[in-house]
Amino acid sequence: MSSVNRATAVGFISIVLWGILALLTSLTHGKIPPFQMLAMTFALAFLLMLVNWLRQGKSGLEYTHQPMLAWLLGVGGLFGYHFFYFLAMAHAPVVEVSLISYLWPLLIVLFSALLPGEQLSKFHLIGAVLALVGCWVLIGGGSSGFSANHLTGYLAALACAFLWSSYSVASRLVKQVPTDAVGWFCGVTALLGLICHLLWETTVWPADWVEWLGVIGLGLGPVGIAFFTWDYGVKYGNLQLLGVLSYAAPLISVMILILAGKAEPTLSVLFACLAIVGGAFIAGQGKPSR
Repeated sequence: MSSVNRATAVGFISIVLWGILALLTSLTHGKIPPFQMLAMTFALAFLLMLVNWLRQGKSGLEYTHQPMLAWLLGVGGLFGYHFFYFLAMAHAPVVEVSLISYLWPLLIVLFSALLPGEQLSKFHLIGAVLALVGCWVLIGGGSSGFSANHLTGYLAALACAFLWSSYSVASRLVKQVPTDAVGWFCGVTALLGLICHLLWETTVWPADWVEWLGVIGLGLGPVGIAFFTWDYGVKYGNLQLLGVLSYAAPLISVMILILAGKAEPTLSVLFACLAIVGGAFIAGQGKPSR
C-alpha cells in the first residue's frame, strides 16, 4: 500500500467514528448543554493525547511551538465549526442545518484544486455531487422546506461548511506540524467551550453511567481519535477522495441506528447507499493528489 493510500485509510477512520456520533449522542439523551458537551469531550480528547505523550516519556510542551497559522487553523477549525453549528441549531430546524452544513465534503473537493500540486478531475467532481445527492436524500426526509425566518441559522450552517472544508484543505499548508499538536488545539477548544458554557448555559451533569458512557465515548472516539486521524489523512492522503468518502458518515450513522433498533430501513436509505458508494467509486477513478 502506498503512503498516500495508507494516509487516506487513516483519514477514513475519522469518517467511521463520526458515523457512530449519533448513537453515542443518543446515550446522553440530549440533556447536556452543547458548550458543556464541547468542553467535556474536547478535554477528554486532550487527555487522550496527554496519555500518549506520557507513554512516550514526553510532557507535550514541545508541541506548543507551532506557527501562528497552524494555531489559527486548528483552533479556528475545531472551535469555530462547533460554535457556528450550535448557533445554527438554535436558529433553524435540525434537518435544514444538516443539509447545508454537509456541503463541506463537496467544498473540500473544490477547494483542493487551489492547492499547489493538486489535481481536480471530472471523476472527483461527479463523484462528490452524486454522493451529495445521496446524503441530501438520506437526511432530508424530515425537511419542512427552507424559510426566510431561519436565515440566521442557514448562514451559520453555511459558515460551518466553509470553516471545516477550509480547515481540512488548508492543513496541507502546515503539513510539517505534527498531529500531536492537535492535542493542544483540542485543549484550547475545550477551554473556549468552558468559557461559553459558563457565560450562557446552566451546568447539567450526566445522570447515570449510560450518559457518562456516551460522553466518554464521544470524547475518545468521534472527538478524540477522529480529529487526530483526520489531521493525518488530510495532510498526507488523497484529499479529494476523502472529501467524497466523508458522505459515508451520515450513511454509517443511519445504518448503525437501524442495527440498534433506533431507526427503520427505507428506500431512501437504499438509494443513499447506492449514491454514496457509487460516488466514492467514481471519485476513486480520478488521479490521486501528488
